[in-house]
Amino acid sequence: MSQFITVQVGQCGNQIGSAFWPLALHEYGIQTETSGTNLLKIQQSSIKNINEVLDTFHSFFLVPDSSNISCLKTITDLKKAKVKARAILIDMEDNVIAGLKRSSLQDLYEETSMVSSYPGSANNWAIGYHDHGTRYYEKLENAIRRMVEKCCQLHGFLIMHSVGGGTGSGLGTATLKLLADYYPRIDRLVSCIYPTFMQDVVTAPYNALLATRELLEHATCVFPADNTSLMEICTLQSKKRENMDQINYNVSCRPFHDMNSIVVNMLLHLTSGSRFPGTLNMDMNEIATNLVAYPKLHYIYSSVSPIALTASTMQGTKLQDELFTNLWLRSNRLIKIDPQQPGSVIFSGAHIARGNCSVTDLKRNIKRFQDKVNFTAWSKEAMKIGLCSIPPAGHSASVLCLLNSSAMSSLFTNIVEQFRTLYRRKAHVHHYTQVQGFEEAHFFDSKESIANLITQYTELQRQKQINVPRLQVI
Repeated sequence: MSQFITVQVGQCGNQIGSAFWPLALHEYGIQTETSGTNLLKIQQSSIKNINEVLDTFHSFFLVPDSSNISCLKTITDLKKAKVKARAILIDMEDNVIAGLKRSSLQDLYEETSMVSSYPGSANNWAIGYHDHGTRYYEKLENAIRRMVEKCCQLHGFLIMHSVGGGTGSGLGTATLKLLADYYPRIDRLVSCIYPTFMQDVVTAPYNALLATRELLEHATCVFPADNTSLMEICTLQSKKRENMDQINYNVSCRPFHDMNSIVVNMLLHLTSGSRFPGTLNMDMNEIATNLVAYPKLHYIYSSVSPIALTASTMQGTKLQDELFTNLWLRSNRLIKIDPQQPGSVIFSGAHIARGNCSVTDLKRNIKRFQDKVNFTAWSKEAMKIGLCSIPPAGHSASVLCLLNSSAMSSLFTNIVEQFRTLYRRKAHVHHYTQVQGFEEAHFFDSKESIANLITQYTELQRQKQINVPRLQVI
């Protein structure tokens, strides 16, 4: 049984966390409700025999008395059993964390695992990383250590944050470095949200550039998403009639709740093989082993199908094929890159299925996928597959696609271009250079690091297969 500690940093990270825990509880059939008068109608859990997966409850939750697990059905039961989430909540503005303390899940979080302050990081990576990262270093280290000591089989850290603001990008990557220093052998899986540069904070290009360099250095794998793709997904889903009754697990987090739920569903699917039984489970330690072929090329594209929070029962081969077809559509991608674009190649990939899906379904549809995209000469047959028996709540089956593709270089190119546009006028640079520990050279070092990565992607994309003739004995 694998255990995971979530590290929620900044406003975005904690809002994702506020959507994460109700959905995680829902997978075990535990009902949640809002803090107001609106009682959320939870669908029947997808787990037919809850006793089969009781041990997996420890993956995300700490239960002092394990004998009470079988009785957990509501939030009240969680409180009586003194169940706690394996979560670290970090924010330099206490608005979101204060809201969580007033929510129906307030007893799920440990007070010693919360690190908050005021008045925030002023949308400045340097303040988050150097100022808050130094000032709260010991407090962060102690909070993480206490949570780690309560784990007997710690598998990894799930870090959630954005890279556009100050706390998420700065303090988020400072916390990531802390984890890399103290727990170098524990996987650090980052789910980060890239901003819509033209609509978010004006200093977002600086923050994204500086944060990306730290992610390249200290993360095991990064599963990026961007606000543009998430918003397009939500807009498309809201137009579908079958999604009009989607469950809103946390009304207070709207309008970003649905966007956060998409990321949460991806993370729950990603960790399902380490939490639930399955005939062909894909453990989390296999992600980096199979998908990261070169150092620092650990940004992983992800798409999931079905994308909605609820779905009708899917049966039959035709609908299984449709599930995979939708998986590869642009409308199901969490980040705005296209692995199928001309010229790009795929270095490695994985398809993880949950629920009503057979190995035959997987292999047949993976073959379809291999025929329509470009792989390197050495990676076409190296498609990792996973098959978890337990479907996500509200579905009979779902599939997650993970790809390490050269198309990811477009994300880094965009980051560098946005930085150049803003830095050309030296706009807001003085806000960074006046922070102790930050120098203007950090901008150029980060840009060079990302530019080198883009060059590496380009070289691998253009790499041709070398045919070496057999040695002839004379």
